[in-house]
Amino acid sequence: MNKNKLAVMFTSNNHEWETPKELFEKLDSEFHFSLDVCATAQNTKCTKFFNKKTDGLKQDWNKNTCFMNPPYGRIIKEWIKKAHEESLKGTIVVCLLPARTDTSWWHEYIIPFAKEIRFIKGRIKFSNNKCGAPFPSAIIIFQSPEHEDKPVEIYGKPIHGSPQVSRFICKFCKRKYNEKECPNCAVLNEVK
Repeated sequence: MNKNKLAVMFTSNNHEWETPKELFEKLDSEFHFSLDVCATAQNTKCTKFFNKKTDGLKQDWNKNTCFMNPPYGRIIKEWIKKAHEESLKGTIVVCLLPARTDTSWWHEYIIPFAKEIRFIKGRIKFSNNKCGAPFPSAIIIFQSPEHEDKPVEIYGKPIHGSPQVSRFICKFCKRKYNEKECPNCAVLNEVK
């Protein structure tokens, strides 16, 4: 592999990866987005959006159905934390993220709190790049517990009892889990 391609894979020089139109349209047909939380006027996918100046990290996402393709540098953890926090207030947040399962943010926010994780087969060709992404990608869906009784739709087929949806939510730390006792708080919780 040439040194330039290898350097791209392990650096955060380019933080903005514009969402492919076809991928967004497929997700939008399912979720009907009302807000793009980290965009520019040139690459926004929604009429309503936050850009660097309006800073989506400082805004209330206000129970919108949000699309989030955050900057992929070190700040990504702050965006994922914000997506989780907003979901607890009733916002649905659908994220296009690098599938970096070895990172702290993946283990702190995606595994315990995501309603659904959809790994994307192959590499995405982002709109502002000639080649496919140098990393795998995933669609992460954050929804508040009030939405969890609704079936998840994947490829138009309702799937009930999806393995990504945990049976319990801790009353104290709000983490999802499948046992009767929260491994984080060791507190017994009732079945939803």
